[in-house]
Amino acid sequence: MKRKIALLVFCCLMLFGCPAFASETGASGTILVAFGTSMESAMASLEAIDQSYQNGKPVIWAYTSDQIRKKLKKAGVETFSVNAAMNECARLGIRELRIQSLHITSGEEFSQLERMIVKNLTKYPGRFDHVFLGHPLLESERDLNEVVEAVLADIATDRQPGDAVVLMGHGNDRGPGDLVMAAAHTAFQSRDSLIFLATVEGANGFDRILPELKRLGVKRVWLQPFMVVAGDHANNDLAGPEEDSWASQIRRVGMTPLPRLKGLGAIQGVRAVFLRHTADTTDDIANSKKSE
Repeated sequence: MKRKIALLVFCCLMLFGCPAFASETGASGTILVAFGTSMESAMASLEAIDQSYQNGKPVIWAYTSDQIRKKLKKAGVETFSVNAAMNECARLGIRELRIQSLHITSGEEFSQLERMIVKNLTKYPGRFDHVFLGHPLLESERDLNEVVEAVLADIATDRQPGDAVVLMGHGNDRGPGDLVMAAAHTAFQSRDSLIFLATVEGANGFDRILPELKRLGVKRVWLQPFMVVAGDHANNDLAGPEEDSWASQIRRVGMTPLPRLKGLGAIQGVRAVFLRHTADTTDDIANSKKSE
């Protein structure tokens, strides 16, 4: 019951912002944009991110998934789209707006986010002096190194010698996401040869990893999401009882799967990268001349 109440309260804050800002005019504020989740167990990552951004200024959440917003609405929880979140920020009197993507790579979802921002600014010109866009988690070598180190530091403390770790990313067969995931896999391998990264979609599938686990004679495999939240993919495609889940495939070849369902948003070092992107971006979509 406490988790359900916490979920409803958090989602209400996503919609209305902190009540302290409801009747005040703020000079600056932030929109945090995630794909979204309707799973209570996945909310811990988003709550941790939300807390990291609390600095006395409005923080508004937006979900890009129409399907998840509709599902939450049926449950009585209203959530913002990107367009609605921008409208809310304008209503609050925010003039300098920072929009932070919580996506992993600059793939299809991020391109869609850029288009939605431009569409809103075109429809309502002059509402914001600046709209700075913070880019996804993995945009540079520095980002990759910091994220890899943060994940390595967070690996299960009861991992035993010889245990493998398989991370599940989302992946995409369109855009640069596959290349970024391949680079991340190589980065993990360079630090620990028993840590692998595969994706649900795209070219970096789990079917490339399973034969290598067998060749190495691995007996136990830790399974973790390489996604901001441990949502549907983590609970079903990664650790679920279905025949084609990664856990089931591992079990069929005689290995023991050990799911550890913790989203990247719950890792402090990962949140630090998002915060840096928000603070350092000069990508002013509302006024490109002022960002030069």
